[in-house]
This record gives sequence, C-alpha cells and structure tokens, in this order.
Amino acid sequence: MSDVTSTDSDREWESVDDVSWTLLNREELVEAYWAVVAPLMTADDLDPEREKPTYKWLREHELRPLLYALREHHDRTFAEFWREDLALQAEETAYEWATDHERTIEALESFLTSRRERKGLAESSIKTLQYRLNRYVCAYQAENESDDLITPIARDSDTPAYRAVDACWGAFDRLHATLDGGQTKRRIHSAVSNWYAHLVRRKWAAINPADGLDDEFDWSQGSSDDADTPCLDTTHVRALYQTATEQEERLLVLALCAWGLRPNEVASLHTRQFNLDVPTETVPYIDFEARKNGPGEVSLLYGQDVLEERLATLADRDDWDGYLFPSPHASNGHISRWTVWNRFTNLASRAGLPNEIEGVSPTPKMGRRFWYDAYSASLDVVLGSLDEIAAEQGSASADVVLQNYLSEARARKLRRQYMHDKLAAAFDPDIA
Repeated sequence: MSDVTSTDSDREWESVDDVSWTLLNREELVEAYWAVVAPLMTADDLDPEREKPTYKWLREHELRPLLYALREHHDRTFAEFWREDLALQAEETAYEWATDHERTIEALESFLTSRRERKGLAESSIKTLQYRLNRYVCAYQAENESDDLITPIARDSDTPAYRAVDACWGAFDRLHATLDGGQTKRRIHSAVSNWYAHLVRRKWAAINPADGLDDEFDWSQGSSDDADTPCLDTTHVRALYQTATEQEERLLVLALCAWGLRPNEVASLHTRQFNLDVPTETVPYIDFEARKNGPGEVSLLYGQDVLEERLATLADRDDWDGYLFPSPHASNGHISRWTVWNRFTNLASRAGLPNEIEGVSPTPKMGRRFWYDAYSASLDVVLGSLDEIAAEQGSASADVVLQNYLSEARARKLRRQYMHDKLAAAFDPDIA
C-alpha cells in the first residue's frame, strides 16, 4: 500500500506547491527532492548531484517548508539531509574573492596556503582570514578603482613607493570610516599587514604598504559589539519613537533600537533582504549576506507593521529601486551612514534626550546598545525561570537544565518572548 502511495505522489509532484513536506517521512522527502528540487536546480545551472543549494536559494524557491519539516519533524539540518539521506558529496568550490585579477588572487591564496600548511591554522581560522582580507580588497578596489593589488608593490614595479602606500592607506581610510569598532579594524589591519609581509618574504613585493598604519589610526577604543558605548534606556527610545512623526523616521528608530542594526546597515536596507513570508513557527528576518562579522540574519520581533507600511508607500513610486531609505539625489541608491547619524541626532534633539548620556552625546550606536542589552538580558531571564526546574531535577544550576532539558527551539522562543515584551514597553504607547 505504501508503495502505491509513493508512486502516486511521484506523479503528482510536478512543482514545489504540490508537496506537503511536513507529512512526508525521510524516504518520501528524498523522492520529493529529486522530483521537484533537482529540476529547479538544473534550470538554474546547478548540478543537483554535486552542488548543495544554499539556504538563500532554497528560500528564494519557496522551499522553507522543506527546511521546517526537516528541522521540526526529523531533527535534521538541511546539510545533514543532503549528506546522509541524499548521500551526496559537495564539489569543492573556490572562494569568491572581490577581485578578478589573477595575480592578486594567486598572492592571496599563497598566503592562506602558507598559513594552513606551515602555521597549521584550522579551516575556521582560514575562513576568518579570507573574510578580513576580502574586506580590504573590496575597500582597495572602491578607493582606487583597481582590483590589481600586486603591480603597485611588485619588485619590478614602475609605481613610486609613496603611491603604493597612498593606495593602501586610502583603502584603510575607507574602512575606518565605514566600520564600527576598533577591534575589527585592528584585526583587518593585522591580516593585511601579515599578507603583505608574506609577499615581501616571498620576493613578490618590494614593500609592505600597511606597515606602520596602526600608529596612524586610533583603534584602541571600541569593540565588535560596541561594548563601551552607553545605552539608551526605555524612556529614551519611547521619546524618540513618539517624536518621530514621519514614516521614515519611525522606521529609522525601529531599525536602530528594535532590530539592533548598525548605521551603515540601516542606510543600505533593501527590500530583497526582508523575508516576511515564513512558516507559522518561525519569525520574519532580515538577511545579511555580507555583514560586519560575516553573513547573518536578524529576527524581526517588532515593527513589521511599520515596515510593511513603508514598503507599500515606496512601491507606489515609479522610480523606486528597492532601498528603504532612498537617497534624495538621483546619483545615489540610498542615503549614507552619516545621513543616518544626522537624522538620529536631529530627532534626539527634538525628542528632548539629554545632551549627554554617561558623558557621551546621543548617537545611533546607543540604539543598537539598547537592543543588545535586551538580548543579553533575555538569557538571564530564561535561566532565572529555570531555577525551580533545576531544583526539581537535582541539577547544579539552571544552565544545566538549559543545556540538557530545554530544547534549543524552546529556549529561543522564551528569549524572543522576553525581547518582544521589552521592545513593546518602549514602542507601544498603551504599555507606557
């Protein structure tokens, strides 16, 4: 009987919409994968037997229910399903550098190979180095309009040394202006300087243009999480939101304080980053393919109504290119991070925020700190609620219960509920 059912299902599975993913067992999921997913991959010039589709690709092709079914009904990640149930093996693919210049790529790969084979770095450390070097390559290309990083420093180069140094320092000026946190900048500089030093030792380069840059910049303050930045409190956020009379201003406050975004991330928000049509058990999110610390997703726990209102307003514009904060100037797609700063400080002044909070003038980073502190506190609240369970189980602490008895999904739900309540206290006038 089951064989007949599977055969009937095969004939009916002509598209993704035909599959009831949550009702299938693992064997049927495999059959459905080959029936509807593999043809979609082939149509996109992907090899379904050698290339594992990314989460972004799966979501773009309305395959979130497959991910949900694997996670909630079969305790499987997609990677585990692809490797163990489909019995497939990924084809090795080259890292996508932000340059097509062959000699530059060869020099970058030479450094990573040396670190891997001679220093014995783990692959996770190699990937971190790749990311930091690529950030520099992006900045260099944007600053100098060239993706050739080798010719200016080559031993036989006709480029004066000072110009090669200027090109490197210009790239770091750009990084310094766009990145938050001295720790991140120091780490990128360390990776880049070590790369150039490797090229000098290999006789690929005559100079290390990044040498001495740490004496030129003040990267001693700050960290990747802006830990030293003062935090807005609930009354500050409430004042900002109530003062924000324009739709665009309300969205800016939400993006900073309710979503915890950095000023440059707010400035460049695009409609394609928002994933609002998600399964019932999941939360809408913002997708960042290349975030400060790598790819990431940010949950939209609050403010979706304002976001959708903004999207509807912008959709009526004939010339809208998808940015939530479009630039008033035709030459630019979106506003700059400095415009975010200016709009925030203007709003803070109108809202009557103190001239200084813990000795620092109000800045957009303080909105991120409000979000970050609430997120950090959410774990403490979850642990506090587990003390009684810990006592009943005879466990040493709530941490043990969290790790051994509370599922990851349940813990995440509790944290999100606390975060939502915290945000509602700041943004909802009926709660104030």
